[in-house]
Amino acid sequence: MSNEHSQGDARVHTRSLISEAQSEITTLDLHAWGDLGDTLAHFEGGVINVFGGIAGERVRARIIRYRRRRRQHISAIVTEVIHPSPHRIEPPCKYFGECTGCQWQHIAYEHQLKLKSERVNRAIADYENLRGIAVSSTLPSSQVFRYRNHARFTVRDSGTLGFINRLTRRFVRIEECALMHPGINKALNTLQGKAAETTQLSIRYGVNTGDQLVQPTLRNPDLSLPTGQTHYWERMHERRLRIASPSFAQVNTPQAESLATLVEERLRLSGSELLVDAYAGVGTFAILLAESARRVIAIEESSAAVDDAAVNIEGIDNLEFVCSRTEDYLDSLAEPPDAVILDPPRVGCHAATLDALIRRKPKRIVYVSCDPDTLARDLAYLASGGFSITSVEPMDMFPQTYHTECIATIVPTDGSPGGN
Repeated sequence: MSNEHSQGDARVHTRSLISEAQSEITTLDLHAWGDLGDTLAHFEGGVINVFGGIAGERVRARIIRYRRRRRQHISAIVTEVIHPSPHRIEPPCKYFGECTGCQWQHIAYEHQLKLKSERVNRAIADYENLRGIAVSSTLPSSQVFRYRNHARFTVRDSGTLGFINRLTRRFVRIEECALMHPGINKALNTLQGKAAETTQLSIRYGVNTGDQLVQPTLRNPDLSLPTGQTHYWERMHERRLRIASPSFAQVNTPQAESLATLVEERLRLSGSELLVDAYAGVGTFAILLAESARRVIAIEESSAAVDDAAVNIEGIDNLEFVCSRTEDYLDSLAEPPDAVILDPPRVGCHAATLDALIRRKPKRIVYVSCDPDTLARDLAYLASGGFSITSVEPMDMFPQTYHTECIATIVPTDGSPGGN
C-alpha cells in the first residue's frame, strides 16, 4: 500500500485476506463511522460495517457473510481504495487487516485523536440534558506503538500462538505484535510453537520493573521461560504495585501514570477529605492519592485484586480496603464522602451506585470510563439527580484502536462546596 495519492482516481491496494474466488467484491462509498471503529456503507438495502476504511472514501471491498447466534451478518474488508482520504497512511504492521486487533493503523495518529473526541461527542449528544457539554481534544499517548503490557493469545495445534480475525474467524499466527511492549514480544518469540498444552495464553509485563507473568503453567521441557506466576510487580509514580493474574490493570503503563495525575488534578484534594475509590482494582488511584486526603476508602469486589491491594497498601495508615460490590457498600458509609473516584468496567455503574451518589452528594466526582456510551448514560443519570458535568476529557489509552478512555468531572448543581 502507498500513502502517496492524488485527488483524482488514485488507487490504494490493501493486503488480501480471502481469495477472490471465495468471495464477492463490490464498490462502496463509506459515509460514516460505526461504534466498533469500522466505517459504514449502504449495501443490499441496509448498512454494513467495513473494516479498513476511512469515512469519505470510495473503496472496493470484500463482502463477508457469516452466521452468528442463528442470524446472518454481513460485513466487508477494504481491498482497494479508489478515492483515498488525506488521512490514510501505510499500516506499519504486516498483520493489519489479517488480524483485526488494531482497527486504525491505516489512519494518521492526529486524525485518530480527532475521531475519538468526535466519538465521545456523539455519545454525549444522545442525551438532551448533556447537550452543550464541551468535550476536550483527546489527550495523546506518548507511545503510539509497543505500549501494551498485556497480551492474550489463542493457541492452536502444535502450540502456535496468534489471534482470531473477528470477521473471518480465521486464526492468524503472530510472530511480533506492533502494539505489544518489546518484553511481551520477546516472551512470545520464546513461547511460539511450545505451548500446545493450552488453548489460551496470557502474558503480562511490568514496563517499569521488567517483571513478567505467563499463564497458565506450561510443562514443556524445551521451554526456558518461567510460567505459572501468580502475580507480577509494576511501579507507578515510584510506588510498587503487585498485580495478580485475574486483577485488572491499565494496558498502557505510561498513560496510566498520566491518568492518575489527571484524576488527582480534577479532584482538587486539600488533605481534609474523605475520598472513596469505587471499583478500585488493585488500589492504584487510592494508593497514589492517599497522601492528598485525610482518609481513603477503596471498594473492590474482586477478591484477587483485594489480596493484591492488601500487599500494596502496606505502610499507608489512612487507607482502608473493602471487598464488596460498590452498589452494596457505598450507601452504608457512616460518613458521607467528600470526593469519589468512579472507575467501573465497560458496562458502567450500577444504578444503585448512582442513586447512592445522588443521595450522599459528594463535592466532587471524577468518573474514569473506557466506554463513551455507558459514560454518557451514567452522566445523564447523575445530571438528572442534581449534578453538573464540568468537563469531559478523552484520553488515548489505546492508540491504533477505536477504544477511548474518558475522564469526566462532576459536581453538585446546588452550590455545595466544591463548586466548579
